[in-house]
Amino acid sequence: MLLSVLLAGGGGILGLELIEILVALVGMLVVLVVGRIVLKIAWRLVTIAVVVVGALLVLAQFGLL
Repeated sequence: MLLSVLLAGGGGILGLELIEILVALVGMLVVLVVGRIVLKIAWRLVTIAVVVVGALLVLAQFGLL
């Protein structure tokens, strides 16, 4: 599709209208912000899981579990 846009020419940068570029950039921004939030939550969950499993391992080593 991009090749046909480039070959077709037309107005704008590389045949794209400025509004299309703006929409694409805003879409990328939304994906990055959502991804950053999801990764922040994932890091917390992984950290909690490591602490819990480590504590269970220590308790099991001492025969308390």
